Amino acid sequence: MTKVKICGIKEKAHALAAIEAGGDFIGLVFAPSQRRVTPAQASEIISAAKSRSHAIGTVGVFVNMPAPEINAIADDCNLDWVQLSGDESWEYCRHITKPLIKAVRIRQGQSPEQIAADLAAGARILSAQKHLYLLDTQVKGRYGGTGTTFDWSLARQAAAQFPVILAGGLTPDNVAQAIESAAPWGVDVSSGVEADGVKDIAKIRAFIEAVRKADDSKR
Repeated sequence: MTKVKICGIKEKAHALAAIEAGGDFIGLVFAPSQRRVTPAQASEIISAAKSRSHAIGTVGVFVNMPAPEINAIADDCNLDWVQLSGDESWEYCRHITKPLIKAVRIRQGQSPEQIAADLAAGARILSAQKHLYLLDTQVKGRYGGTGTTFDWSLARQAAAQFPVILAGGLTPDNVAQAIESAAPWGVDVSSGVEADGVKDIAKIRAFIEAVRKADDSKR
């Protein structure tokens, strides 16, 4: 079953909607962004989410922040995972104490072999650490949340070898095609379930329903 991460959660109601619709992860952004939350806000949302479902995975999204600060916030907020979406090296990732999601941005002209080789390099360095990979579209000066897709078929080789979460421009209308093209471990959505920059509960439900239908069609 394809895992679903609803990212950029800022309100408890949206976190609970994601859980009720069958989402697997909620993402809370601590990096500069219109979706940024404070540690206090994140703690409230996570507490509400965990009271509804102990199974929900809570992910904190960070960009180019010192590892000790990330680890302190992750502990204080009771995060399950840390997602690094900046320019952090594989070696840097080893300083994160929580299970890790490392964002890897796909550049125009990259081959499937190059993407797989990059993740293989990460796998060697992070062999002692629980980790996943998130593949997103490279957009100059941006660290995610761009709403821009890449050629999903480029990720298929990497997804066959590693636990890959597909991100970048996914919506309820195109996520089934993305799953068919790349067969990822999981999918991630933020702007694709928003209306005027705010999470839309109907779109969250529609996105997760589209993923489950895509999974059913593969059986």
